[in-house]
Amino acid sequence: MSKESLGGSAAGATRLSVLKTYKLYVGGKFPRSESGRVYEVTDSKGKWLANAPLSSRKDARDAVVAARKAFGGWSGATAYNRGQILYRVAEMLEGRREQFVREVADAEGLSKSKAAAVVDATVDRWVWYAGWTDKITQVVGGANPVAGPFFNLSTPEPTGVVTVIAPQESSFLGLVSVVAPVIAAGNTAVVIASEKAPLPALSLGEVLATSDVPGGVVNVLSGNTRELALPLAAHQDVNGIDLAGADADLAKDLEIAAADNLKRVLRPQAVDTDADFTTPPGTHRLTTFLETKTVWHPTGSLGASGGSY
Repeated sequence: MSKESLGGSAAGATRLSVLKTYKLYVGGKFPRSESGRVYEVTDSKGKWLANAPLSSRKDARDAVVAARKAFGGWSGATAYNRGQILYRVAEMLEGRREQFVREVADAEGLSKSKAAAVVDATVDRWVWYAGWTDKITQVVGGANPVAGPFFNLSTPEPTGVVTVIAPQESSFLGLVSVVAPVIAAGNTAVVIASEKAPLPALSLGEVLATSDVPGGVVNVLSGNTRELALPLAAHQDVNGIDLAGADADLAKDLEIAAADNLKRVLRPQAVDTDADFTTPPGTHRLTTFLETKTVWHPTGSLGASGGSY
């Protein structure tokens, strides 16, 4: 039997490329868009790279359902456990470093060496946020000084389901810089990938699926940013939205839509722009989507009853 008949290739023969099929990442699974639509993704020079799913509003609603279902388990996990899980993601990113170097180079028009520096910074950024999971409570919570026969303690709790509009230009470092703090704080996320450079975000979904992150904690959509963002901003089961990748006109429309059920809205920050995600992050992205719960307890002759608000 010939080598060719066994699926091999003869010496000197041209081997067909195995093209990658990119899919959405929703609820821990990899669906195609329910619409069946795709759009062409090209590199900085206009060369075709892949067809990406063109997500529909139905895909966005499915992602919210998956994120809400996953919220209870993820927010209820110990901070230490979340940190371990996120560190495992960093290990997986490091193991697929070459793939991401190639995708970032194509997406952002960078040389291989510059793309490698971006990927290394991205992995480091993920590790940085993973390390905050069991520390942020001590930083923003604690005992409060009060005048009276009682004491109270304030602790941060995750807001809920957060829509994240990924940066348009910084396809990987910017992406991780806005997604990692949301889930490190115990929230779940619906991520709208960069419209023109979605491939690193879709590949991140593959990393999350093969790590220990529960399905639904992060859901990745690709397609038309405005088409997806507007219904998500108005969705009654979305609790917050990060406008990092929205232009001024879209950001205004999204804030108006989000006001209907008083979502938390994070406007683009001066240090978190497409041009400069290399700035060392503070804790503002961790704390934006945290709520403060204060528990009080009487002391002395008032008895043992207590409460919270």
